Amino acid sequence: MKDDNFLRANNARHMWHPMGHPGEAMEHAPTIITGAYGSVIEDIDGHKTVDAVGGLWCVNLGYSNDVIKNAITKQLHDLPYYSAFAGTSNPPAIEASYMVRNFFEADGMARVFFTSGGSDSVETCLRLSRQYHRLRGEPERTKFLSLKKGYHGTHFGGASVNGNNRFRIAYEPLMAGCFHLPSPYTYRNPFDETDPAVLAQNIASMMEDEIQFQGPRSIAAFIMEPIQGAGGVIVPDEIFMPLMREICYKYGILLIADEVITGFGRTGDWSGSRHWDVQPDMMCCAKGITSGYFPVGAALMNEAIAEVFEKADADGSIFHGYTYSAHPVGAAAVVACLSETLRLETNANAGPRGAQLYQGCQSLMERFDIVGDVRGGHGLMTGVEIVSDPITKAPMDADTMKRIYKAAYEAGAMVRVGGNNIMMSPPLIISEDEIDKVLAGLEAGLRAA
Repeated sequence: MKDDNFLRANNARHMWHPMGHPGEAMEHAPTIITGAYGSVIEDIDGHKTVDAVGGLWCVNLGYSNDVIKNAITKQLHDLPYYSAFAGTSNPPAIEASYMVRNFFEADGMARVFFTSGGSDSVETCLRLSRQYHRLRGEPERTKFLSLKKGYHGTHFGGASVNGNNRFRIAYEPLMAGCFHLPSPYTYRNPFDETDPAVLAQNIASMMEDEIQFQGPRSIAAFIMEPIQGAGGVIVPDEIFMPLMREICYKYGILLIADEVITGFGRTGDWSGSRHWDVQPDMMCCAKGITSGYFPVGAALMNEAIAEVFEKADADGSIFHGYTYSAHPVGAAAVVACLSETLRLETNANAGPRGAQLYQGCQSLMERFDIVGDVRGGHGLMTGVEIVSDPITKAPMDADTMKRIYKAAYEAGAMVRVGGNNIMMSPPLIISEDEIDKVLAGLEAGLRAA
């Protein structure tokens, strides 16, 4: 490893960072994180903070889980890689598929297709949903519905169903046949509706209207996050996802649940769909599947979809996949991570610690006018929307948001800023004292603004 002077001198000089301007990174060098343990990260200057971002919604088990680390080390020794394309497999991939399928059996899932991450998982579900309809004799079902404010990764398919223009405009034209419905976002919506149940009904009516306009037999799938994460932690009413499920059933449209963030306990349930008592047709997952220790994702499908593929002629062949699908080291990480996730019952800690974080942020909203809205209350996902005027709800400017972020970090809390939202998704093992430190850091950020 090069010394600290080398790292500082070369920081952002040769590497472009995701989700940022390369010129800005050169002018304001990124923070160099050099170590981590539990829910705490440490930078190159020795400054320690509680990681309220959980890496990127993913380090559910914290940074010190030796069970996962040892499983990765052992697998690197036994079999560091082999392809899982048709004709070959490997022991950890077989065990991992069994465990993932069992993990989501209560959600109706029956088969697993491994990928390299969340974007890959979304892409897989979109592609397989089109192939499913083709196998059933409805090749005209090619269109997709999704929600504004939704985030579904960065591939062209995922970007096309994304509902935030920051991830779209620079890369258009995107995939044709993708249409967006309003988000179940009570703080800002085209109906000026503050009742979440009424808003849910309004969106359901719009969905049916859009289906009729497009032609019911032209739509392959509707994709949604059970709780919208990167869009600002937008929590729908409890009737919302069941309404979407009912409409999809009615018109033969597949429901794809994007569980990349909400899967594996973050909502307090093992899946976001289960949190709303819904069984989707397909699920996308990643992040918590290895607690971020190895890049793995998975696309899952129910028995009805599996049966169509498995009983089809040659057209049922899946000519889709990735070099690192079912990577043996990644699969070993999955087995270890899910075993630990179940042993630690991390979903049980997500509920009370999430309530503590949410209630603490509500208390801050009462004390700071710039806090326009606080969203969460369902596991360890909390969003705080910052405004320059609480009456007009004008979004806070970017410079002030950077000031909040910096002051919070200096005070001991790493938070994530997206637009005028602060989003927090700490490790599911976080303690009560560490949540208090996050709230204290966030308060310092708000005072700085």
